[in-house]
Amino acid sequence: MQTVDEIMHPIQSEMAEFEVRFRQSMKSKVPLLDKITHYIIRRKGKQMRPMFIFLTAKMLGEMNDRSYDAASLVELLHTATLVHDDVVDDANERRGFFSVNALWKNKIAVLVGDYMLSRVLLLSIEKKNVRLLEVVARAVREMSEGELLQIEKARRLDITEEIYFEVIRQKTASLIATCCEAGAISVDREDMSERMRNFGELVGLTFQIKDDIFDYGTSGKIGKPTGLDIRERKMTLPLIYTLNTAPKEVRKELINIVKNKNEKTKQVRRAVELVIQYGGIEYAHTKMLELKAQALDLLTDIPDSEAKNSLIGLVEYTTTREK
Repeated sequence: MQTVDEIMHPIQSEMAEFEVRFRQSMKSKVPLLDKITHYIIRRKGKQMRPMFIFLTAKMLGEMNDRSYDAASLVELLHTATLVHDDVVDDANERRGFFSVNALWKNKIAVLVGDYMLSRVLLLSIEKKNVRLLEVVARAVREMSEGELLQIEKARRLDITEEIYFEVIRQKTASLIATCCEAGAISVDREDMSERMRNFGELVGLTFQIKDDIFDYGTSGKIGKPTGLDIRERKMTLPLIYTLNTAPKEVRKELINIVKNKNEKTKQVRRAVELVIQYGGIEYAHTKMLELKAQALDLLTDIPDSEAKNSLIGLVEYTTTREK
């Protein structure tokens, strides 16, 4: 399996250039805002979204200013949603550092997120990127709808697998789908935009299922505390499968833990054991590999290149990562 550095190799100089352009896109005349955006930029993660855009663009054509614009728009949107999510979830940490709302309080965090969304609109207008704005605006709508659908359904623990996939398609997969679609559009490959959107959506679904699996401690290193999703009453694929297929008494015990005892460590551990025992993890893992295979099938007839190999490597990474 390729490392992140190996995956990035064909777009190394582009990623460095993007860092400069992205910082520029966040600039403001308000010192407090600049201080906060500087804090955010310094603590950014692996920046997988710009990687999806650049690798798609390079695989299909010649990288250009529109490719950088697309990456800036998506990263601004993604950062705005993370800042707003931390406020909604009352989270004090993001990737092991204090969240914006923990340091500067909710009001400022909401306004910072709003500022970033305004930059998405203004940059699109300045650069006359109406087509890219359309793609990004669709992602905002879908992410909001997915979040609200999840909140609505989580009140009753009867989420079907079909509803689960609709939620994660909108909440998580829509942004990666947007990256791949925008990458194609940025190099004037409208003929490939829908296919690349479908590819990104499938990769996004596998990404979320991998996150679901982490919660059950079935990997050597896990990205979040075991059982956190159960504590938060999140209906993940392993849990949904177990509730739909396990014997009646197991289903009853699980529902009771998730509804009434989700703050008790011993009971949460019991729920995790039941989901593993009754095949929830195995099922989710199989489903994840099926979706990954569907995604990679969409790339088969595209000419081989370093960028294509790295894009395949990035898909492999999403399903084998350890955090």
